[in-house]
Parts: sequence; C-alpha cells; structure tokens
Amino acid sequence: MATVYILNGPNLNLLGQRQPEIYGSTTLADVERACADLAGELGFETRFFQSNHEGVIVDTIHEARHQAAAIVINPGALTHTSVAILDALNTFDNPVIEVHISNMPQARKLSILLGQPRAEGPIAGLGTNGYLMALRHLAPLIGSRTA
Repeated sequence: MATVYILNGPNLNLLGQRQPEIYGSTTLADVERACADLAGELGFETRFFQSNHEGVIVDTIHEARHQAAAIVINPGALTHTSVAILDALNTFDNPVIEVHISNMPQARKLSILLGQPRAEGPIAGLGTNGYLMALRHLAPLIGSRTA
C-alpha cells in the first residue's frame, strides 16, 4: 500500500493551543487522525511526523525517498529560511505539496519552497482542511504511480 509522509515543522506540536484565533482549536493529533481516516478511504496510508528541529525533518525526507509515494509538508517557520529542507525535497522524486494552515501575513509570504519548482502546489489559508485537500489531490497521482 502506498504511503504519504505528512511532515510538520516547528511549533505545530502546539496546534490547538497556540494562537487559536489564527490556527483554530484543532490539535495536531486531530489532524493526524483525520488524515489517516481519509487516506484509508482513498486507498493509501500516512506516516505523520512533527519536529521542531530542521535536521530531523531533513532526515525524515531522506527516509521518505525510499518509502513514500508523496510528501505533504507544513514546514512552519522553516518555510522562510530552510534551504536544507528544499535541498532534501529536491532529492525526492515523487509529488510534494506544501500546506499552511493560515494565510501567511504579508511580511512572511516568502517561501523558499514555493520560490523553487519543487512543490506541486501550495495550499494556504484553509485551516487544517488544507491537509485533507492535499491528500485528495495526491490520490490520483499516487494511483498512477502504484498501479
């Protein structure tokens, strides 16, 4: 069965507690359950991961190179600074979708990942539903890779 890695960067472990007026009350555990349920309906599985450390995220992307049909990534604040994550994603040959729960404020719109031809597309500002939209988008892509 195909696996989609869902990677989350710094401070996303505080989802549901941190700035609920921006990020809502849904926790990362809630997102993980919703993603696993939807993936099961769509015929694949997920590996959900969060770290506050850039190098650990890079190591997980390296692992995904050999195990994942696609990556959904919310790099959090590393969106704006991590050339290392971009370089790691550039070693991954399958689809990548970048997700952001909020619309990034004007001052933070720069995304190193989106500035490069790496992510299949961004999903931003749709709350935690963005993760589910990413999985729905990936389903036919994964099907064509695993058929």
